[in-house]
Amino acid sequence: MNLEGRVALVTGSTTGLGKAMAHALARSGATVALNYANNEVRALRALAEFESAGTRAMLFRSDVSEEQGVQTLVSQVSKKLGPIDILIPNATPDQPQRRIEDYSWQDYERMLDFFVKSPFLLTKACIPHMKQQRWGRIINIISEVFSLGVAQFTAYAAAKGGQEGLSRSLATELAPFGITVNMISPGWIPVERHQSESQSKKDGYLRTVPVGRWGTPDDIAAAACYFASNEAAFVTGQFVTVNGGRSYGL
Repeated sequence: MNLEGRVALVTGSTTGLGKAMAHALARSGATVALNYANNEVRALRALAEFESAGTRAMLFRSDVSEEQGVQTLVSQVSKKLGPIDILIPNATPDQPQRRIEDYSWQDYERMLDFFVKSPFLLTKACIPHMKQQRWGRIINIISEVFSLGVAQFTAYAAAKGGQEGLSRSLATELAPFGITVNMISPGWIPVERHQSESQSKKDGYLRTVPVGRWGTPDDIAAAACYFASNEAAFVTGQFVTVNGGRSYGL
């Protein structure tokens, strides 16, 4: 996939799936805006990886769950790297798992801030340039938790369902402008923030994966590169589930 000359913004991209997607886009030739909200030490360490690989990346600190943070981020990226051609809203908070009686509305609002509000604000800020050049790629990260109706994740699942609906409607609206909107639905792919999960929980999940192995961040990154490419110009409003066949194997 050749992404030379393209500018990509991946939010939440100094760790986990976001970092893997950013690396893959950069290896394909894109100039990548790395985004983080906290943990500057980790962010600088991530940037050093790109520099040592000889790929083009720049670091931007911003809270993308807030409107001002989104506006500042998009403005800074556009000034320093150029207008954004490829957008991947990936930033995520911790996802609580608890009984419905134990949730608060604030728990729901936090999920909606990251998975509906943030993608909406980012898209709104990026599409003027995309429309003008009649080319753009928006890739939203959804989740098997929504499609499978996983118990005790109601706040997360509700927000991810909203993000999927947003993506589908946007795909129809933006298609005449050469802008595609697609989705990647990962299974559980253990990254840094899952280190505290019990081994028994991990073993139980892995037994439900027909492929018989854990997915890796690079599995998600490969799907992102395809959706970002010219080869995917006739694909919009779609999602690819990257979970080793778990969706049909249960």
